[in-house]
Amino acid sequence: MVCPLSKVRLRVVWISLFPFYFLAAPTPIGLTSGIVLGIGGLVLRAWAAGSICKNHKLAMGGPYAYTRNPLYVGSFVLGTGLAVAGGRWMFLVALVAFFLSVYRTTALKEALELEGLFGESYRVYAAEVPLFLPRLTAFRTGRAESGSPDFSLTRYQRNREWEAALGGVGGFGLLALKMTLWG
Repeated sequence: MVCPLSKVRLRVVWISLFPFYFLAAPTPIGLTSGIVLGIGGLVLRAWAAGSICKNHKLAMGGPYAYTRNPLYVGSFVLGTGLAVAGGRWMFLVALVAFFLSVYRTTALKEALELEGLFGESYRVYAAEVPLFLPRLTAFRTGRAESGSPDFSLTRYQRNREWEAALGGVGGFGLLALKMTLWG
């Protein structure tokens, strides 16, 4: 039985945690820099999760006006923060390889699904908004409706985004503990 890609993604992340923490060599400067990056990633993920009605309405406003995948961009920034805090360049190489192999495939698959759900509206949006790297100016549809609701804490909670925040805090906390105990 083949696992859906999202489950594979999560399994790879969980399995990677053990060697990551074993090999990590956090320093005060690296940990602080990583936390700053991580907070940026978590804020972006929170904004995106609180602004999307998955599979019900095409999200084209808020963070989705800059990139079609702000949740993945936020995850990449958070992961970069953890890699920097971990203090080894090989963590950054592994992160980039992981994103290119797994998230690129996932994003392309989701793009096909969204095109099937939203048709021409999605094709117009996708022609203007990059799959991953954000554009500098917000996409405008030319219509009064942006395609994305305003941020909602209820939507943030329904999309279980608090799990990413908890994971980020836990990840940085464990690195801080390792740095303090084994310096």
